Amino acid sequence: MSKEINSTEIAKLAGVSRSTVSRVINNYANVPEKTKQKVLKVIQQYNYYPNLSAQVLAGKRTRTIGLFMADSGRVSGDSISSLLLARVIENASSHGYYVLTHIVHDMKDQNEARTIKESFYQRRIDGGVFIGAANHEPLIEELIAEGFMVAIVDQHLPGRTESNRIVFNFDNETGVGQAIDYLVSLGHKRIGMINGDMNRYSGPSKWRGFQAAMARHQLPLVQQWMLPGDFNESSGYMAIKEFMKSKMELPTAIFAANDSVAFGAIRALKESGIRVPEDVSIVGFDDHILSAHSSPALTTIRVDFADMMDKLTKTLISSIENGSGDYQPVAASTELVVRDSCQRAREDS
Repeated sequence: MSKEINSTEIAKLAGVSRSTVSRVINNYANVPEKTKQKVLKVIQQYNYYPNLSAQVLAGKRTRTIGLFMADSGRVSGDSISSLLLARVIENASSHGYYVLTHIVHDMKDQNEARTIKESFYQRRIDGGVFIGAANHEPLIEELIAEGFMVAIVDQHLPGRTESNRIVFNFDNETGVGQAIDYLVSLGHKRIGMINGDMNRYSGPSKWRGFQAAMARHQLPLVQQWMLPGDFNESSGYMAIKEFMKSKMELPTAIFAANDSVAFGAIRALKESGIRVPEDVSIVGFDDHILSAHSSPALTTIRVDFADMMDKLTKTLISSIENGSGDYQPVAASTELVVRDSCQRAREDS
């Protein structure tokens, strides 16, 4: 077995300077093709870099995509997040691609940001998928500006229509409208909301959908019933717990920004002796895998996550292999699923 070789020896064997070897390794454009191939031949001959790296240096794809899930400590344990991850991995595999997964606990952490950027700049991946990031995330914008192929779930930035920006959203405003229309059909007029993270696109878009639906039915927005949340069960639980401390009258129905928020809200209401749906009706959003089996079974807005992630992965891989087309954001459709967490408003409410 040959001994480990370094860049200085590579330079001597190739008859070039050490800086030329460095430029070849970093795939700089200012290296003559003849010189580049001479250096690559020595690198491959002495196994200075793994085969994959040599292929990347030669301009070939890695057939690997990065999957970056923003997680503040709760997302990785959520079944919807697990479904999104699984669908990307499964679909990429069916196209002969590997998936490099990374849970990002803090997008602003310098070490985490460096790890993400290195995977792109060192060409370890051909493109990346970001899930759960803020609507405007500087790191993602930097990667797009550098020309990397990036797919994003849940983003809306007017005027940002780069061809290497692939955006898939949920049709939040239509979905929230479906939820409010259903509650109104049951006679509810006093309707509250527990929102999600307002730094993510789904937060403000669901809020806009709620406002529009309430205005369409000429129903008032009661400020005390507009509760903050964070797209997780604990935020739904805390929103109701804090509200109950106020001793204010409850609405007859609550729209929760997603099913996890709804689960937390129902748990807090039960602890306070409030029955769902007899006293308060609850509607969620997502159709979480547990929603049909919760107590009561949760009425919700279903999003076809599986189809959405299949299309996103196919679009990303097609763009990697064939070049990106025109910017075309896609919104996943929504559907009302009626279960047991809602009932007609009581006449004495």
